[in-house]
Amino acid sequence: MLGKLMKNKMIIQPTVRVLSNDQKSRIHSDALKILSSVGIRVESSLAREIYKKVIGSKAIKNEIVHIPSEIIETALKTAPSALDIYNRKGKKCIHLPGEARFGLGVTTLYYQNPETDELSSFSRKHVKTCVRLGDTLASYDFVATPGILQDVPPDTAALYTALEMIAHTTKPLVILVSRTEALSEVLDLLENLHGDLSTKPFVIPLMTPITPLFIDAGTFDRMFATIERGLPFIYVNYGMAGVSTPITPYGSLTLLIAEILAGITLSQLVHAGTPLIAGCLSAFMDMRTMVNFYDPVSYQLNLACAEMMAFYQIPHYGNSGNAVGWGADLIAAGHQWMNHVLACLGTAGMAVFVGTVLGSKVFSPKLAVYADEVIEQARLMARGIEVDDDISLMREIAAAGPAGNFLSSDLTLKNFRQSYFKSAIFPRFTMEDWQSHGYPKAEAHLSRFTKALIEDLNPSDECFAMIEKGEAFITRNLKSRSKMQDQSGKYSGNISP
Repeated sequence: MLGKLMKNKMIIQPTVRVLSNDQKSRIHSDALKILSSVGIRVESSLAREIYKKVIGSKAIKNEIVHIPSEIIETALKTAPSALDIYNRKGKKCIHLPGEARFGLGVTTLYYQNPETDELSSFSRKHVKTCVRLGDTLASYDFVATPGILQDVPPDTAALYTALEMIAHTTKPLVILVSRTEALSEVLDLLENLHGDLSTKPFVIPLMTPITPLFIDAGTFDRMFATIERGLPFIYVNYGMAGVSTPITPYGSLTLLIAEILAGITLSQLVHAGTPLIAGCLSAFMDMRTMVNFYDPVSYQLNLACAEMMAFYQIPHYGNSGNAVGWGADLIAAGHQWMNHVLACLGTAGMAVFVGTVLGSKVFSPKLAVYADEVIEQARLMARGIEVDDDISLMREIAAAGPAGNFLSSDLTLKNFRQSYFKSAIFPRFTMEDWQSHGYPKAEAHLSRFTKALIEDLNPSDECFAMIEKGEAFITRNLKSRSKMQDQSGKYSGNISP
């Protein structure tokens, strides 16, 4: 526990650090060696040309780019060290770096019923529910793409998802779109509904290269399209130890850091000063069951990556304890606690994907509701405790005296209603209360609370108007796309680098 002065008050504040300065320097040095000697495969010819202008043709062979250390160091200097993110109304609500920020959702395929735990293919109504939950629950700072729609044509799924997202929340949006053409169309849609997206950015595309050491063409194309719009983006890689990264934790972390450095460098070569948020997800693979998962080492590497991004002065994106568990169960709960507490006590930045289970294939609204309270308590812990003024403390204790009590003291009467965490989900039963209520299960309370919360999530008039305007835009887009196909026989998208 570390005591520190804050606005003339002493705060006892817990912190977690995993890397020394020497270890950060060692990781950085090893990552630079990987990029200069092994290199990274760059699939896009345009991306290779961008590298070539700076490092020369001799450093590029058969799509493998060997990046000199000095080019990376220059890119780290031009990449912005801080980023402000706004909500749809133009109010600044996130500053990076800063406290850990959490977001709900990822591109799942199924929605888990909060009453029965049964799975349904993801649909527009499920997007509405997830986004409204993220908008209502106070611990979530932003909302990410919650699922891949199965009830609309595949080539329109990203558009309808983005429409439901912007209509049902004013919080910042992290959008995950796999095709460059679809990303460009989604950004066109959001600009049509909102206006300029770059001045006060509230939309942040997320993109992932392929581990190990491969920037595929699609990732670069989406990066390029985002940079052209003047938007920040999230650049995050995902590694499985022993499969796509070395099986040792240090080897896995160092390789992932090298990939991040390659992405940062490419973004700055496209346009110096491009804002981005970077990080990695480090997982393991069970070789018997072929299930990928996070474990305690994963969360330690998440903190290490956050510290490396602070070392580089790059805003951080990291883990959310997602994907593990079969629903809002004991397995998932443990990972939510482990990740969120460590993220709040460490130097983590944004953590998206909260609420997913079963390998991120399923969104659990119950887990999202439960995690909201976990995050609240983790933040309460991270804020620390204030050291009482010694005069007031002595006066309080003296007033009670030996063998007395503090039930009616001035401080108790002033603070007892707000001095501790109160759950909106779980009542504080005595043993006798629990017995008299028929031995209820905590998960039953969570199911009822989640069901009632979802039933109360009513859309606003603004929401209906935005949906109507957005659907009209999508219809026009489809007609335009069909016309282009008739003329050329092939749809090429709105932006091609």
